[in-house]
Amino acid sequence: MTEAAKTSESQTDPAVSVVGPGGGETIVLGTTRMRVLEDGSHTGHRLAIAESVLAPHTQGPPQHRHGQHDEGFYILSGTVRFTVGDEDHDATTGTLVMVPPGTPHTFANLTDQPAVMLSTFTPDLYVQYFRDLQEVLADGRPLTPQANLDAMSRYATEPATDLA
Repeated sequence: MTEAAKTSESQTDPAVSVVGPGGGETIVLGTTRMRVLEDGSHTGHRLAIAESVLAPHTQGPPQHRHGQHDEGFYILSGTVRFTVGDEDHDATTGTLVMVPPGTPHTFANLTDQPAVMLSTFTPDLYVQYFRDLQEVLADGRPLTPQANLDAMSRYATEPATDLA
């Protein structure tokens, strides 16, 4: 047996993470319910994944840019309107939207039906942003645009004020 094979055999396999249908961390932000399926703790902080349910007529965050992470959105059901710069894209079931760092974007559910999307964050930097917003609400403070922008700024994200 080669030395490389011996070394490979002696290493233990990393733990596998399995999150069942009712599992994960739940974050409620107004009319949006998020279930964090992977917060980065099982991926070396390279990837986080969350499922979000947007109630009908839910406005998303102010248009913003991420400085250090890609964000992906896969629409599981319903229709989500993505605004990227000054362009609107209605993403329906089965659509994937990938947003690279530096790209201004926001999203909303403008329909009469709930929308469900699976989001990815690479690296996992942005999951804590959602926890911070939930903490604002839990403390009884309103989730004002300024509170949202303050939380964004802690995670290499800034408002796209040139598009406001």
